[in-house]
Amino acid sequence: MSVPPSDAVTTVSAAVRAEMEKIKGSRFICDLAPARDVGNAIAFVDQIRRAEPGATHHCWAFRLDSGESRSSDDGEPRGTAGPPILRRLEAADLVAVVAVVTRYYGGTKLGTGGLIRAYGSATAAAIDAAETLPRRRMVDFLLDHPYELSGAIARVLAATQAEVVTSRFDASVSIEVAVPLESANVFLEAVREATAGEVTARRADALPRDNHLP
Repeated sequence: MSVPPSDAVTTVSAAVRAEMEKIKGSRFICDLAPARDVGNAIAFVDQIRRAEPGATHHCWAFRLDSGESRSSDDGEPRGTAGPPILRRLEAADLVAVVAVVTRYYGGTKLGTGGLIRAYGSATAAAIDAAETLPRRRMVDFLLDHPYELSGAIARVLAATQAEVVTSRFDASVSIEVAVPLESANVFLEAVREATAGEVTARRADALPRDNHLP
């Protein structure tokens, strides 16, 4: 399995919120936060929904290390909310981030152009308020191994600077790990060698999402 060359990425260090001045009575609030995977991003969207239950719309977009991105208009006219949010994330070259723009309708329609500007501007305001930092691009892998190989796996993780994301202990050990992109090929080979081929690491983003560990 080959892995593309390393490249530098930028993300945000912590969640931040920015609210614009009202536009024809409507409030637009953007919450921007780090997101390491799809589940993490969607959980943040749900968190904002619960925090702002009276809002008219919760439109969102995210970009991940893997290159995956998604957006949602959440009931606004198609293409007027989610895509403008995503374009702002792309223009700022941010990855591993999720942005949710919450709208409280003020009674006056803004039209297609007005909505695009409002959602884009709200996202830009949050980006301006956020502290950004460089980080290494990470690749997620899943491993299932017997308990007696735990020591060997732990040594591989330490040698390749891999980080355990989730773990589950049943009949065997199931873990999801994040590996620096530049170490990914070394990690794959090291797992095979350390376990005499008994354990194979699988790219998490190459599997159906139901196969991700909870």
